[in-house]
Amino acid sequence: MSSTRQRGDVAESPEPSEPTEDEVFDVLSSRRRRYALHMLKGRDEAVELGDVAEQVAAWEYGEDVADVSYDERKRVYTALQQSHLPKMDDAGVVSFDKNRGVVEPTPAIDDVRVYMDVVKGREIPWSEYYLGLSAVAATLLGAVALDAWPFAMLPDLAWGVAAVAAFAVSAVVHRYYARQTALGRGPAPAELDNA
Repeated sequence: MSSTRQRGDVAESPEPSEPTEDEVFDVLSSRRRRYALHMLKGRDEAVELGDVAEQVAAWEYGEDVADVSYDERKRVYTALQQSHLPKMDDAGVVSFDKNRGVVEPTPAIDDVRVYMDVVKGREIPWSEYYLGLSAVAATLLGAVALDAWPFAMLPDLAWGVAAVAAFAVSAVVHRYYARQTALGRGPAPAELDNA
């Protein structure tokens, strides 16, 4: 992302492009990169590579930042510098200046959260939940249409309102949950609860 093209005598910076879906999934495929993104999300300024490595190591090893050993920090620092941050820079979600040892989020980091669906423990993914809710609503509306007992006891409109209310409540809960587990929200990545 830091390369420039020459046009005549004027150097021109390439226009930043949105990361492709494949690039985003590749970036998110590594826990270390997800932790780095979590730390960088919402920051407006460049962050020292050492600070990123220290925080990522603390999350990885389940320690406070002050308790991270030199060897733990060094392992994470080296991997971030040589592999993870250049890959994230190539995808366009961060700007990594290896010479200065700083990393900075780009506007594309906001698009990454769309691909995050944190599922803890034995939870059902939201996509499966909505599929199940749709099946229940379709069965309910079918029973109402056939005037099956006990569904004939209430007006059809009441059952329709109940189905819409179930989806509305589910959507509100889903929105709240998504905001709580969003990338960069809270002191630590949501996936640490899985460990």
